[in-house]
Amino acid sequence: MDGDNITYEDMYGGIKWLSDTLNLQIVSQNIFQDFVESWWIILLALGIAMLISWLWILLMRCLAWIIVWLSLLALVGLLGFGCYYCFKTYSDLQDVPGSDLSYTEVGFTTNLNAYLALRDTWLWFGIIISVVLFILLLMLLFLRTRIRIAIELISEASKAVGYITSALFFPLIPFVLQIAVFGFWAVVATYMASSGKGHFKVYGATPNCCGDFTNGSFCEPDEFNNLYGSTGADCLFVGYGGDFYYDNLFWFQLYNLFMWFWAMFFVIALGQMVLAGAFASYYWAWKKPNDIPAFAVTESFYRTVVYHLGSLAFGSLLIALCRLVRVFLEYIDQKLKLSESTLAKFFMKCLKCCFWCLERFLKFLNKNAYIMVAIYGKNFCSSAKKAVFLLMRNIVRVFVLDKVTDFLLFIGKFMVVGALGVFSFFLFSGGLNAYIPDVISGFMPKLNYYFVPVIAVTGGSYVIASCFFNVYGMAVDTLFLCFCMYYLKTFYLETRKMSNQIKKLY
Repeated sequence: MDGDNITYEDMYGGIKWLSDTLNLQIVSQNIFQDFVESWWIILLALGIAMLISWLWILLMRCLAWIIVWLSLLALVGLLGFGCYYCFKTYSDLQDVPGSDLSYTEVGFTTNLNAYLALRDTWLWFGIIISVVLFILLLMLLFLRTRIRIAIELISEASKAVGYITSALFFPLIPFVLQIAVFGFWAVVATYMASSGKGHFKVYGATPNCCGDFTNGSFCEPDEFNNLYGSTGADCLFVGYGGDFYYDNLFWFQLYNLFMWFWAMFFVIALGQMVLAGAFASYYWAWKKPNDIPAFAVTESFYRTVVYHLGSLAFGSLLIALCRLVRVFLEYIDQKLKLSESTLAKFFMKCLKCCFWCLERFLKFLNKNAYIMVAIYGKNFCSSAKKAVFLLMRNIVRVFVLDKVTDFLLFIGKFMVVGALGVFSFFLFSGGLNAYIPDVISGFMPKLNYYFVPVIAVTGGSYVIASCFFNVYGMAVDTLFLCFCMYYLKTFYLETRKMSNQIKKLY
């Protein structure tokens, strides 16, 4: 090409590139074919994941206390056995030569067995585990009532979800809206990046080769190539836009990014407030289930859209601004990677950590503020203030409830995803062929890569379980704030009703 000789390396590289491209195309076709062959089994498995998630939530009303207390007792037993084993090993090594050496005498080594052969190692292990066990026993002793309250609230949330089943499927609406917002942002970003007049600049020019043109000068490709095409210089495309537009494209894209953040957090807030309103209507119903609205989610959605969009917009604006600052810090951090200033890098890491914590706090505050807005109908600031007041008065209960709920939701997700993932692996890999009747095995698809439907089932099960259990978590948070408000002196206790089990535990 262009008079240059083609070497063996050039031919080998071209053939290898062509082979990799063809192999990638074949792999893509095989993966698509596997999806086509197994789509009905994947959908069936995802339907089973929905059913298991729903049944797990319903069973929480009677299984919550069993799971929590058995797990805590198992943890205490495990730590107790750890203490026994560590101190027993410490005693057994008493007469072993070399076990009394200090860490300075052993020195640094990657052989961990050298440290495990020392008595001091097992002594420290025993002390640390004993301290953890002692702290855990104290927490169980003094926080047992709080743990019981958390379990009762979780059971009550299970009842609420059971009565308002439509709440489990409502997250589909925010999910679709988030996809639409993302698509709109991507289209706008693409149009901005490719709109305006094409700009070309000169590259590869030597001094005085191209008249008044130098490297970086704007040029017209047809005119430049006709006049100076033989000099080796090129007039290359660099971007779109007019002079003003091209100079400010970065800020336009940044504004588009900020609006995407704001819209996404707004949609998330919409979903949280609608669910909070639905579950609050369950709490304040005098006679359950007779007084629970027949269309609790629909009525809550109507109230949110008609009366509370301003609160949603303000709350999501705060998080969007914080996220935008984090993007700026990430951009500056990338620039500082070439810097040798350790102090600047340290301060940048601190700032990134602080704003990450601030965003997490704002998300927590906003969620509870939305719950208060759904209950009282007040503005965002008043509701946030009332939410903070309630949470600070019950800070220990908040901590215990949060950890117990996170643990139970983790167990639920693990059960759903693990069960479907393991089952799909043995099903598609052929491990269950000996147990499947011939009539059913005849419908099993012939796959090129059995891991394709396994990944689809596992990933889909995780998404479904997360959606279901996020609704369940929102129910727990809403009922907890209602529970805290119930016992404030400003409420008429005789006109409100909640489970007798929770009342006894306050």
